[in-house]
Amino acid sequence: MRAIKYSEALREALREEMVKDENVVLIGEEVGQGYRGCFGVSTGLYEEFGPDRIIDTPISENSIMGLGIGAALMGMKPIVEIMFSDFVAVCFDGVLNQISKIKFMSGGQFSNLNFVLRLPGGAGNGTGPHHSQCLESIFMSIPGLDIAIPSNAYDAKGLLKTSINHGNPVVFFEHKKLYKTEGNVPEREYSIPFGKGVIVRDGKDLTIVATSYMVEVAGEVADEMKRNSGIEIEIIDPRTLVPLDTEIIGDSVKKTSKLLVLEEGNERSGVAAEISYRVNEEYSDYLDYPIKRIGSKNSPIPMTPNLEKAIIPNKDSIISEIRKYFEI
Repeated sequence: MRAIKYSEALREALREEMVKDENVVLIGEEVGQGYRGCFGVSTGLYEEFGPDRIIDTPISENSIMGLGIGAALMGMKPIVEIMFSDFVAVCFDGVLNQISKIKFMSGGQFSNLNFVLRLPGGAGNGTGPHHSQCLESIFMSIPGLDIAIPSNAYDAKGLLKTSINHGNPVVFFEHKKLYKTEGNVPEREYSIPFGKGVIVRDGKDLTIVATSYMVEVAGEVADEMKRNSGIEIEIIDPRTLVPLDTEIIGDSVKKTSKLLVLEEGNERSGVAAEISYRVNEEYSDYLDYPIKRIGSKNSPIPMTPNLEKAIIPNKDSIISEIRKYFEI
């Protein structure tokens, strides 16, 4: 099986679905010419599919969102790219009050509504408060949206292909630090169903549920704790936040009796809080400790590298928290 970059896996998914269905269109700022997507994901697609399907827009998030929603209502399969997830605030009405509610308010007229909102985000590159946020928890609270959050190239391709044909609006989060990472991706056709998490690493002493780039960090934590202490950590990637696979987490908790939920978003009212609550409702009898959650400190993301590092969970800070909390 070949190894390709996360960004290349996304590009393959886009291209394959555009070849299969002329209703698939990509909409956003410089997705065709110029940057070819802010992180180069759509390189080559403009030349192959032309300006009618790779649609460059003005710098107007409201217009981008409105064009995508209108295309979805006309039976197309729009993929809307907002250059940085932070900028979705400019067009948030389109998400909160329009695309998420159309199926509910239309009496069945739009029962199959395909719409993908791609949101590159995440910190660690010194890009400051307006280009670094992880906003997944905000979207988790909105009924009518499904949420995909791939952590590797294989999942990026499989989940994007599913999202494009999902029949329900999908918010698709892409961490900026993952674009250049490589992973094994088959050349055969495949997709990944929503609501099916995956065990990234087997272990018996502690379960870590991690999302997006934090799956990589969790792997570093597990490597060091095994090397230094013999502690075997099981890592679970839920792949999608809505729907959420609590069963795979519960099965792991039955084995390890300890659970840490790890995210890059703000710890307060975050993804980790929701996952912790859901798991505790069903599996609290199997836990030897209350669930521990770790996220970024409740602060805007600084631009200065040393301050940014102090805000975001990292290998050393996570290991320190694990040892202190779980006494291992």
